[in-house]
Amino acid sequence: MHGSPPAAAVPVLFVLLWSTGFIGARLGLPHAEPLTFLTLRYATVIAVMLPLALALGARWPANLREAGHIAIAGTLIQGGYLGGVFCAIHLGMSAGVAALIVGMQPLLTAAAAGPLLGERVRRLQWLGLALGFSGVALVVWQKMSLQGMSTTSLALAVFALTSITLGMLYQKRCCPSFDVRTGSVIQFGAALLLTLPLAAATETMAVSWTAEFLFALGWLVLVLSAGATSLLFRLIERGEATRVTSLFYLTPAVTAVMAWLMFGDVLSGMAIAGMVVALAGVALVNRGNP
Repeated sequence: MHGSPPAAAVPVLFVLLWSTGFIGARLGLPHAEPLTFLTLRYATVIAVMLPLALALGARWPANLREAGHIAIAGTLIQGGYLGGVFCAIHLGMSAGVAALIVGMQPLLTAAAAGPLLGERVRRLQWLGLALGFSGVALVVWQKMSLQGMSTTSLALAVFALTSITLGMLYQKRCCPSFDVRTGSVIQFGAALLLTLPLAAATETMAVSWTAEFLFALGWLVLVLSAGATSLLFRLIERGEATRVTSLFYLTPAVTAVMAWLMFGDVLSGMAIAGMVVALAGVALVNRGNP
């Protein structure tokens, strides 16, 4: 994550864009069931990125093995993670509990980065990871509620946590470098193959095509899937897995500020303190050379 100013700005831009995912979810989910919503999102991403990749002569994977690695990572990161989180919240889990469960991802990644990737996690980084998780807990504390949570929603949230952890480790180990234009087509195509049959089997697939829903879908496709996800690919390619995943500690804080500005959500003193703690934790994880 070191280098020229544009490269240094990538983590900041990624956090800002990734944190806006709540806009699409908050505005879009009232108009479509979660897997149906994700199916439309993935299909639209492919409809945008495939012609772009073909028109620009983007490089495709050299062989089926390379394409398969990209597809597996996409199934886990795009399909398993997003599907698990959206469905868990749809079934009644509070956004705070979901954020706290998924917030364990940097800790799990750091624990696995040594044996799987050969990365050494220093004591200072472990301290930063612990601080980051504590900061997330403080930020989402006011939104945490066990009301409406079930065994199924809990299992889905844990499934989402496992999926994004394994997906990022798998991508870093097996396919860290690829053209984001063709890679996006492959990853979201693989995620579509997962969500479409599940949506058809478990949901009505009814959609209320309101202006609000169309805005939410467009936002998730262009800002999240084309923008933030492309930046995530670049970060995975160039940075240590532990350092990259630590950035996810900042997204609940940025999301809380956006919700306060856009929807008038309460921004408590505890949440502000959590933002400071999370920022300090991420700074420790990314401090100095590995």
